[in-house]
Amino acid sequence: MKHFSFETPERLEKIFYKQPESFTKYSEKEVLSYMVGATLYMPATKESIAQDVITKKFKELVSMVIDLEDAVGDNQLEEAEELLVKHLETIYYALENHIITFEDLPLIFVRVRTPEQFKRMSSRIGVYNRVLTGYVFPKFSPKNGREYLEILDAINTEDIVLYAMPILESTDFIYKEDRLESLLKTKEIIDSYSKYILNIRVGCTDFCGLYGIRRNVDTTIYDVSIIRDCLADILNVFNRQQDGYVISGPVWEYFSKEERILKPQLRVSPFEDRNGNTGLKKRNELINQFLDGLINEVILDKLNGIIGKTIIHPTHIKPVHALYTVTHEEYMDALSIIDNAEGNVGVLKSQYQNKMNEVKPHYYWAKRILLRAKAFGVFNEHQDYTSIIIEDDEE
Repeated sequence: MKHFSFETPERLEKIFYKQPESFTKYSEKEVLSYMVGATLYMPATKESIAQDVITKKFKELVSMVIDLEDAVGDNQLEEAEELLVKHLETIYYALENHIITFEDLPLIFVRVRTPEQFKRMSSRIGVYNRVLTGYVFPKFSPKNGREYLEILDAINTEDIVLYAMPILESTDFIYKEDRLESLLKTKEIIDSYSKYILNIRVGCTDFCGLYGIRRNVDTTIYDVSIIRDCLADILNVFNRQQDGYVISGPVWEYFSKEERILKPQLRVSPFEDRNGNTGLKKRNELINQFLDGLINEVILDKLNGIIGKTIIHPTHIKPVHALYTVTHEEYMDALSIIDNAEGNVGVLKSQYQNKMNEVKPHYYWAKRILLRAKAFGVFNEHQDYTSIIIEDDEE
């Protein structure tokens, strides 16, 4: 599996200074945490899941969650559990019969509802767990977190390697009077099982629901003050240098066409300057598909130290991955900082002659940039996210 593997060799050569690296579920955890990227959620009741994976229906897809929780109605749960086992069985035997390989397989996770269901279903899935990269634990908190991770620890063997992606989305974290204590207790649990924690995810839809709030297509999650406040505290506790956890961005839930109220958020110049009329045409298409709001939110995610995003539509994959691709300037700065970390110099002028790079304060930033570069690649000079989004239509 590899980000942008659907591109032709010629386009990859044109766009990338350093191409993304290949990975499987067995790759080193630190790098794999960044590889997760845009994670597509699918209800377990969708009957074509296994076939879609085997035939690579969504060429950009690198990670997905088969959902037994919010995407499945309570009255559908028994059917969803049956279908989940069938999906994984079909994929497992496709691997066993060499129809596909682990190199072809996206990172597959299952979101369960409760620790009880997790224990029951993971046992029922049995050997088919080999297909999975891990499990997603909703409403993860001090009340249930340790139980989830104890069960996961018991499942892991030499033959079956499974990670956790806990979701912080309950009142424990959004209610201010409970937040700090809950965050610190949750971190203590997560630290005890850190070798299994691939991503920490944030359920902002659930948070908003507790207040009867829903952001519209013209606003980002950062415009909702209650959520912004909570996100800041989550990032403060979990995104510290000494821990190395990866925090993933909240879901972008829009993909259909509705009447716009506010003007589009995408600036004209990045599209027009490099691609002229083709760029302007693509910008209008993105606006019509409501992807401009997604792009704006991912830019803010990235600025705040978030890596990757929950998505609910395949059209969201490419823009998210394009935005997480490292610019040539970022990469040169990061290399310069890492290469001069021996203590012989404290400050360096950027190769781009436009900023000061301080080795000690910027070291962790540089390390994260190099991890992003492994996952998403590095643009050639004078290339950016619009190169991936636009040039696809010029073939």
